[in-house]
Amino acid sequence: MLLASHTGHPLEAGLDEAGRGCLAGPVFAAAVILPPDFNPAFLNDSKQLSARRRMALRHDICREAVAWAVAEASPDEIAAINIAQASYLAMHRAVAALGIQPTHLAVDGNRFRAYEGIDHTCLVKGDARYKHIAAASILAKTFRDERMLELAVQHPEYGWEQNAGYPTLHHRAAIRAHGTTSHHRMGFRLL
Repeated sequence: MLLASHTGHPLEAGLDEAGRGCLAGPVFAAAVILPPDFNPAFLNDSKQLSARRRMALRHDICREAVAWAVAEASPDEIAAINIAQASYLAMHRAVAALGIQPTHLAVDGNRFRAYEGIDHTCLVKGDARYKHIAAASILAKTFRDERMLELAVQHPEYGWEQNAGYPTLHHRAAIRAHGTTSHHRMGFRLL
């Protein structure tokens, strides 16, 4: 069973990102503050859920959260400051967009760039341990997947509706055959 929070503060926000290891598209992040009684069935790390279950949970999260926000950093920003810093930038943007000042940030992973005025704790595998981080992982993943579906319509040759920009054999073969787009992360080893 997932824990409600790390510190017990009622306004602790969970943070997670999606798309860090992709060759194309933005990196997304979400920040979520949940009510203490939020307990939907199947809530877990987004990677452990089917797309259908993620979307059902996304609706529950968006409807019942005390506050939630999703933000992104573009491929140009990723190229300019590197993927780790771009992930932190997207997380900071999500926190800023919450509309409520969290009392603490529970961040999935082992590194984070401090957000001014709010203490944080990095929690390895936090998305499989804490409800609010699992909720953030679901929002970041589903919103990013939607963006990659939109981009796939513009660039069908890369298979982004299937691979979401990750480095699959098909995606790399398409880069060899068709070159890159403005959505590719040029600082990454694309081939």
